[in-house]
Amino acid sequence: MTPDLLAALTAARAAKRPVVVATRLPSGEQMLLPSPDAGPELAAAAARALDRDESDTVKLADGAWFLHVFNPPQRLVVVGAVHIAQALVPMAAQLGLNVIVVDPRGSFATAERFPNVTIMTDWPDEAMDALVPDARTAVVTLTHDPKLDDPALDRALRSRAFYIGALGSRKTHAARLKRLRELGHGEEALARIRGPVGLDLEAVTAPEIALSILAEFVAVRRNAPLATKTAAKAAA
Repeated sequence: MTPDLLAALTAARAAKRPVVVATRLPSGEQMLLPSPDAGPELAAAAARALDRDESDTVKLADGAWFLHVFNPPQRLVVVGAVHIAQALVPMAAQLGLNVIVVDPRGSFATAERFPNVTIMTDWPDEAMDALVPDARTAVVTLTHDPKLDDPALDRALRSRAFYIGALGSRKTHAARLKRLRELGHGEEALARIRGPVGLDLEAVTAPEIALSILAEFVAVRRNAPLATKTAAKAAA
């Protein structure tokens, strides 16, 4: 790797900008993508690699390239320091997620209940404004309290968050959607919310519900057909 390429890669990672180092095989020629100098086929392959979060060798018309993905860590914003969150947070950490717990209720959002996790006690809309959810961010609301969940969902829907989930029954979710419509969100935006959140595992306990949420998260992250079917079922 040349000094210039290394410097560009270091700067991209410091800025949390997703990039790919493409190495032509077997010559060793390298390029940092995205780049206006890349051909359309290589640029498309790099975009797919970033989306899949997977480094791999691809064979293109101009030869083979190894695509090394450098994505910023994925974040999970959990709104509601509730019992289910206590099960969800350590599981999410095992998936390599950078977890942030948001809850203005100081008696819930404590380091004792959520050790080694970033805790924000701002109101959810203020926290979301500070966090600026991007395409590497997932947001899950767990409180059942419209005063807390709705502001977080409102901000999430106005962001690039790739996964948005909300806990609650179908009746609760229907009422939630009505309130969000009144805030100006259209049907296309509302369809982004996974509600009730999680794959349908007939989950009952807090750890089971946490597992169903993370299972759906992984399905969305990996573009699994199961994720699309679940979203269609939730919207029905």
